[in-house]
Amino acid sequence: MTIEMDITKIQSLLPHRYPMLLIDKVIDCVPGESLVGIKNVTYNEPFFVGHFPNKPIMPGVLIIEAIAQATGVLAFYSLNKKAESNTLYYLVGIDKARFKSPVEPGDQLRLEVKLTREIRGIYRFDGVATVDGKVVASAEIMTAKQEIDS
Repeated sequence: MTIEMDITKIQSLLPHRYPMLLIDKVIDCVPGESLVGIKNVTYNEPFFVGHFPNKPIMPGVLIIEAIAQATGVLAFYSLNKKAESNTLYYLVGIDKARFKSPVEPGDQLRLEVKLTREIRGIYRFDGVATVDGKVVASAEIMTAKQEIDS
């Protein structure tokens, strides 16, 4: 069964908001296993003003952040938690990050994440970002579940 999510559902799961919300929709989710999300890259993104004025490209760290947000959606959805709950998933590690090709305005990032391990509230995911079927970035992402005071 394919689970899809629109921006309203994503916002109910993630605490991020503009300009830091970097996932527009989910086209497939298998709870506890994997997720495929989409980020539509537009010229109005605030980072394009300075990165770079004559050749706008999406900063690599924001591509990794988009992958990390996809892992957050997967984690929150899998555990039936919401952004307003007292749980956050902090980014605690990025390993094997690779950048293969620039991402420009008009591109559509496909964010694919897979849960590879969970031990005592520490989660490890493999993440890949593609544009038109071509890998533009990949990384292993680690997050940690953290209870917060409301």
